[in-house]
Amino acid sequence: MIQIKDFKDYEGQNIQTQGWVTNRRSSKGLEFLILRDGSGFAQCIVNLEDVGEEIFAKASKLTQESSVKLTGKVVKDERQIGGYELHVSDLELIGTSVDYPVSNKEHGIEFLMDHRHLWLRSRRQWAILKIRNRLIFAINNFFQKEGFVQTDSPIFTPNAAEGSTTLFASNFYDEPAYLAQTGQLYGEAMAMAMGKIYTFGPTFRAEKSKTRRHLSEFWMIEPEMAFHDNDMNMDVIESFIKYITGDVLENCKTELEMLERDTTVFKKIATEKFPRLTYDEAVDIIKGKKKVNGKTSIEVLEADLNDIKLQIEANKKEISEKEKIIAGGVKKGKRNFLQNRIDTLKNEIRKLEIKAGNIPKWIDSAANFEYGNDFGGSDETVITRMFDVPVMVYNWPHQIKAFYMKRDAENPELAKGVDVLAPEGYGEIVGGGERETDLNLLLEKIEEHKLPMKEFEWYLDLRRYGSVPHAGFGLGLERTVAWICGTQHIRETIPFPRYYGRLRP
Repeated sequence: MIQIKDFKDYEGQNIQTQGWVTNRRSSKGLEFLILRDGSGFAQCIVNLEDVGEEIFAKASKLTQESSVKLTGKVVKDERQIGGYELHVSDLELIGTSVDYPVSNKEHGIEFLMDHRHLWLRSRRQWAILKIRNRLIFAINNFFQKEGFVQTDSPIFTPNAAEGSTTLFASNFYDEPAYLAQTGQLYGEAMAMAMGKIYTFGPTFRAEKSKTRRHLSEFWMIEPEMAFHDNDMNMDVIESFIKYITGDVLENCKTELEMLERDTTVFKKIATEKFPRLTYDEAVDIIKGKKKVNGKTSIEVLEADLNDIKLQIEANKKEISEKEKIIAGGVKKGKRNFLQNRIDTLKNEIRKLEIKAGNIPKWIDSAANFEYGNDFGGSDETVITRMFDVPVMVYNWPHQIKAFYMKRDAENPELAKGVDVLAPEGYGEIVGGGERETDLNLLLEKIEEHKLPMKEFEWYLDLRRYGSVPHAGFGLGLERTVAWICGTQHIRETIPFPRYYGRLRP
């Protein structure tokens, strides 16, 4: 049985394949089936003259998501998905599908999330999860090639690592325990044993947030490196992001095309150095006090707003012109083509109107940003709008960073942390920094954050017995997938998302 992804190896040959019918359209004496089998999608043509009335009748009755076995000849056609199609000579129905709920029309997001187990079958979701799979492969490849050892950190922990307000509490044999927010503290211990390590596993945050950037359960990649300072850490981060984006760009061309992803940014990443800004410099950019390439952030956003308004008007004009053509009377095929274009334009207008509504809010928020605050989503959007590649922001006010972040020797008010902000408004994908090695400062920070000292004695031992400079970072897998795929919501980047209000399916 030949998989769709291997059709290229069987050009001109008769083969058998099997899968699910994701779409069907009819023409005189022809049935066009879009088949998917998990490895890809292919058009399969059933011609009445070639197969006879009995088989043609079977094909004409196929419903969405019916499963079939097909026999036919593989024919090259670069206009089709994957560049090949199947000219069917025989068809066998395997399983029927009656009233499949997720049709090829638009559905509301809550409906789709309620039917996530079926929504996963759609072309877009298939492409996103294929990219996720390749990204995981690339991540492991990078670290293994660089001499890191993959290790595992516990999911049950007795204490908070990032903040006690976002913990999921559990009962561990009648003892309170929590689902891990990060594997980083344990990663530090393992780095003291192995030199360079990385963990790759699920982490949990109990934030009651439903924004497009938040999940309650997500996967983190967290390397930790002994004898590294934050400058070395940033070098590793940059090499890492260049490697994984380059790998996906090279190996997921079909999936990126399906998503209609503009890959210009990833080509630039391969050749351009990532800007490195101090927190102070980033704040000046947000507030419009510092120019980048001769323009302030406020000027760029105002120009963006004007361009969006012009694009909305152009789309509305094109819709009006096409609606007049349809009203004048055209053949069914032409009408369907025009209507699809109208629907696409209306969808683009909705997205543009949302962005047009956001930009004035971003400008107001940027102008009124208060020094010392952490960056919100709009602040990150403003910064990344000024650059074409990921931006590294380092040396943050220590009050807004985790207790284990090392203080800057030249300015103790700053912590040697780094956030990496993805372009195109996708915001933070990496957070990390150098770890504090001063035992007394760590004791002060643990008391300041009102954390239970006894639960951190083992962590403090890492400073008592042969402490060395060390650093690391965490990359959120789902946020990175969202950025690479160009999807607006993180919930599409994991098979079964869990977020505030969503526990099923």
